[in-house]
Amino acid sequence: MSVKTQNERILFGLKVKQLRQTQGLSFADLSKASHLSVSYLNEIEKGKKYPKEDKLKALAEALGVGHEQLASTDLSKSLAPVGELLQSNFLNELPLDLFGIELSKVVEIIANAPVRVGAFISTLLELSRNYALKEENFYFGALRAYLELHNNYFEDLEEAVENFIRQYGIAPGRPINGGRLKQILEEHFGYEIVEDGLDEYPELLKLRSVYLPGNKRLLLNSKLTPNQRAFQFGKELGFNFLDIQERANTSSLLRGRAFEEVINHSKAIYFSVALHIPRAPFIQDVRAFFEKDRWDGEAFLSIMKQYDATPEMFYHRLTNILPRFFGMNKLFFLRFIHDPAQDTFEIDKELHLSRRHHPHGNGLFEHYCRRWVSLSLLKDLHQMQQEGKYVDTFVRAQRSRYIGTEDEYLCLTIARPAYPLPNRNVSVTIGLLMNDEMRQKIAFYEDPAIQFREVNKTCERCPVTDCKERAAPPTVIDKRDEWKRIQARLAELNR
Repeated sequence: MSVKTQNERILFGLKVKQLRQTQGLSFADLSKASHLSVSYLNEIEKGKKYPKEDKLKALAEALGVGHEQLASTDLSKSLAPVGELLQSNFLNELPLDLFGIELSKVVEIIANAPVRVGAFISTLLELSRNYALKEENFYFGALRAYLELHNNYFEDLEEAVENFIRQYGIAPGRPINGGRLKQILEEHFGYEIVEDGLDEYPELLKLRSVYLPGNKRLLLNSKLTPNQRAFQFGKELGFNFLDIQERANTSSLLRGRAFEEVINHSKAIYFSVALHIPRAPFIQDVRAFFEKDRWDGEAFLSIMKQYDATPEMFYHRLTNILPRFFGMNKLFFLRFIHDPAQDTFEIDKELHLSRRHHPHGNGLFEHYCRRWVSLSLLKDLHQMQQEGKYVDTFVRAQRSRYIGTEDEYLCLTIARPAYPLPNRNVSVTIGLLMNDEMRQKIAFYEDPAIQFREVNKTCERCPVTDCKERAAPPTVIDKRDEWKRIQARLAELNR
């Protein structure tokens, strides 16, 4: 008999379970009739075992069905939706193992109410098609969930970085020498690094680097800043030192071909960030900053500059360290891209720890609230650029209270030009949900120099009537109010 696939074992187990339960047999009853152990029957129903020919015949006889009928891939009406779902490969694309979930358990839940659950899954698939969600959207969503599950902190990666530093004699001082990282790539991993390797390919100028595995050439964008270049070197070292095989060859994931590729990309980024911003001194720097009794934007930026880090590297490290070592695990991270020519704002990266916080990418083509410091700082940066003032990095703090809730966040935002993208600006924001405990941990929280603003998610969902920053009418609110008026009138007529 040929080796059965996981899906075949799962469906066979469900058939056996259904037949056993239909006949009112317990595991003990079926064990006695088939001369198969209870534990073996349990493994069959869980989809972990498939019986050999002699045991299959004994099981079929005990269940009162023909041998061929039991072995057939034909399913009953109630199990047919489960078979269709498995054949669609939808469940197999989900990285269930990372969350400690067995595929057979999910299928068992579906099998207990196949019509209803199948309809629900079909609805999800239909929604994904209607909103043009592709496979990679599921992968990136699963990655965010995985990072949030672990509070974006991974001790094994921290230890790997420490081992790398010891093995290659990286000096303890920071910023780290990018030339040294380049040398390690060339001498120990056989890389050929082409500093302006992307310049002759105009289609690739939005990328920071491209790796060609055939000849181990790393093509760089010549417009990269020194710290961006050093970060790319660190990421390539991460791929090699962690012995990652399944990987993307572009600096950013253009499309996730498999979840393994997406999570490995995340590991290489983590490795590079931790390499450039060592854990112990960074914790000391952040603790000293939070102990200041006044908000000091320059002191905040000085931490970043001390490690010659980009704002994205700096904020990535904050999301690693704050939950684990400061107990600040209720936070969000957002990165906005601003196109001044179109005056559009787009969230292209986000992370939420402990829960889904108010500001997030909504995919509804609505106008994000312009009161957020993430957006107002970008507007100010563009204004300064129009006035001919050069600004590299721009920082601001804001206390943001979300209208209609008690939730208040301390938002720390850095805005900068979007290298190497032309005519774009970027802001990164970390928002810390405030409570009495957090107010004690951040001494400068009530500094009057920090702007306080009531904010919302999008203009379309905001009831504030006198908002000077409004970019679109409150259409969602208007429709809701209209529905309430209709309901009130209908209730009045039915009295």
